[in-house]
Amino acid sequence: MQKVPSWFNFEDLRRVITMELFRTIQAKKTVTENGNGGEETELDTSVENQENLGPIIRHAFEVGNLETLLHQLKTITKNKEVEIEELCKLHYEDFIATVDKLRGILLDADELKRTLSSENSRLQDVGSSLLLILDELLELHLMKRNVTEAIQMSRICLQVANLCIKCNQHVSNNQFYPALKTLDLIEKDFLQNIPIKAFQKMVEKRIPVIRLHIENKVCREFDDWLVNVRSVAREIGQLAMGQEALTRQKDEEKRACQREAEEQSHLGFNCVFALDIEEIYEDPPLKLDLSPVYRAYNTHTCHGIQDRFREYYYKNRLLQLNSELQMSSSQSFLESHKTFFSQIAGYFIVEDRVLLTVKGLLSPTDVEKIWDTALEKMISVLQENFSFIEAPNHLLLIKDHVTLLVATLQRYGYCVTPLLRFLDNSRDRYHDLLLEESRKKITDVLASDTYEQMVMRKESDYKMYVLSFDLQTSDIMPVLPYIAPFSSTVPEACRIVRLFIEDSVNYFSYSGLENISDDARKYLDKLLIYVLSEALLKAIHSSTTGVSQAMQIAANISVLERACDLFLWLVARLSGIPVRSSERPPGSLTAIAVLKTSQDAAYHRLLKLVNSKVGEIMSLTDNIDWTADEVPQNGNEYVNVLTVYLDTVVSTSREILPLDAVYNVGSGVLKHISDSYVACLLSDRVKRFNANTLMGIDNDVRQLESFADERFPGSGLGELGKEDRMRDCLAETRQLINLLLSNQPESFMNPAIREKNYGALDYEKVARICEKFKDPPDRIFGSLSGRNPKQHTHRKSMDILKRRLRDFN
Repeated sequence: MQKVPSWFNFEDLRRVITMELFRTIQAKKTVTENGNGGEETELDTSVENQENLGPIIRHAFEVGNLETLLHQLKTITKNKEVEIEELCKLHYEDFIATVDKLRGILLDADELKRTLSSENSRLQDVGSSLLLILDELLELHLMKRNVTEAIQMSRICLQVANLCIKCNQHVSNNQFYPALKTLDLIEKDFLQNIPIKAFQKMVEKRIPVIRLHIENKVCREFDDWLVNVRSVAREIGQLAMGQEALTRQKDEEKRACQREAEEQSHLGFNCVFALDIEEIYEDPPLKLDLSPVYRAYNTHTCHGIQDRFREYYYKNRLLQLNSELQMSSSQSFLESHKTFFSQIAGYFIVEDRVLLTVKGLLSPTDVEKIWDTALEKMISVLQENFSFIEAPNHLLLIKDHVTLLVATLQRYGYCVTPLLRFLDNSRDRYHDLLLEESRKKITDVLASDTYEQMVMRKESDYKMYVLSFDLQTSDIMPVLPYIAPFSSTVPEACRIVRLFIEDSVNYFSYSGLENISDDARKYLDKLLIYVLSEALLKAIHSSTTGVSQAMQIAANISVLERACDLFLWLVARLSGIPVRSSERPPGSLTAIAVLKTSQDAAYHRLLKLVNSKVGEIMSLTDNIDWTADEVPQNGNEYVNVLTVYLDTVVSTSREILPLDAVYNVGSGVLKHISDSYVACLLSDRVKRFNANTLMGIDNDVRQLESFADERFPGSGLGELGKEDRMRDCLAETRQLINLLLSNQPESFMNPAIREKNYGALDYEKVARICEKFKDPPDRIFGSLSGRNPKQHTHRKSMDILKRRLRDFN
């Protein structure tokens, strides 16, 4: 057998084969336990198939059959070695040829090695100089890299330095927001990239110091702003409210021009209307510097603590508002209300500007809360002070400033309804003061009036006292001097009423009310009813009021009734109702009926006073000789005095009183005279009377009847619808005299005759008077000594009448 070459390492082969055998043995997972021959066959099969022998070996250990297993493995190994030797014997020639080739390759390799060594020596000689140059080049490259890095580091440091310089400039110029943004840029983008650690630490250390400095400075500036904004807010409020007052004044002037044009157009004048372009309201320029607020808020926002500053701002501004709403004890509200309202207006204008410009600092809800607080406090202050104010013009002055505040803040979107509601609720308080003031004025006017007709000698006086109140009875200018039918009470009262209307409408103006005319008319009614009418009634029933005063008061009331249309027209005009709609003023006044009642009271008082004077004159009838022997030739003296007095009363009343009033007074006086005659005949003072006395009274009554016919002609009465004659007011006395002097007095008991001729007489009165009517037989119908048939007939008829009246009663 030929020997195998030595570069084959059989130990290695054996190790490989053994490992393969073991992998084959480990691949086998099950073995059988039936005899050794079966195990040898299974082990061979597993080795041939290169299966895992692990389960077979494990099973051998478990059953304790290790020697058999080792024998089998040795047998398999020997078999494989035989196979290997056979394989080598079969291919040994190929192995020898291969070795020869390898030996030739070794010779070539030696030659190549010598060649490479020679070339290497030459290369080393040439490359030594190049290595020196390469070293220099590498050193230069290293130097370049270091320079580049240094330049890059310098560039970064330069950028940071420039940003630091820029930040310093911003801080010096109080531009804190850009400064903070620069610090943020340094901190976020550059700080960690600064290559020089010392420089980095220095910058890192200065950043919080600068931020703290900025925060402290903006806080100081903001605190200073909080102090200064109070005075600035007052100026802003005054400016804004002044602008609103100017706008209101222009609107009033525009309306006045429009009313004047409408009136001229209504009177027939040609008017040229100019196109009035409405001015656009512009907010007044505000001298308000909000930069401290901007800086403070932006600074705190950059620090991430904007909520803390927002709370700080809200709290301090609320404290300021509470301070502004506290009233000073050193000044009255009347003296300080302008400053009070200006301060409030300026405060909320500032808040509105902050809300619109400093985004995020305030929310609309915050401003609404502050405004609600201010509203509640303002209304409380107004309620408290309104209760102490006694002068209506003071209350009106405060109300005007409240409406200016309302209009000013309404332009900035604030809800002012509670203030308007408060003013509406205070209307009664204001008008009570106004009514009380008017009552004092009217009382003084009535007390100072002499109740004499006004005499106007100048045209200016006529315009002032008559035309200005539309009291003229004709459009034609009268001849001067003009004697008015009223006293000084009328123009003075009209002036007081006009001022009342103006003040009343002024209170309702700019109060958000729609039906101003209705409200003003309601309070005008109160003035005329509870003030003017009551004052007139007191004057009427005053103990110092005489006939002329009562007559003049009645005449004044008649003029004041006519003036009510002027008052209504004035209410409509001041309320903004066009002239064409107010020719007949809308609505009516209950006061007209009340004034008529007052006028009736004046007529009643006048009649009572005249009747009192007439009673004094009629008391002169006590001097009459009721049993005179002859008829008085020249009448009784008292009737002349009475006629003169009545003529004076009627003449005066005709000048100043309406004709129906004159008739009512005259008829009342004549009726009173008639009643006085009858009462006189019925009184115990007259025990008996005769025909001579009765004829004298008949003459007196005839004189009075003539006076009535002359002073009260039928045509004048007919115009008033008075069909009866004035002399009929003496009907009772006339019918009584006619009855007593008639030839057949007993006809009184005839119903038809009584209704026709004696309808005004009463049975009982006639019976009592007839009992007193007794004359001596020789004195009744003349001085003849013989008996007169008429006398006898009259006496007999009178006796029958007396008897029948006794029976009737």
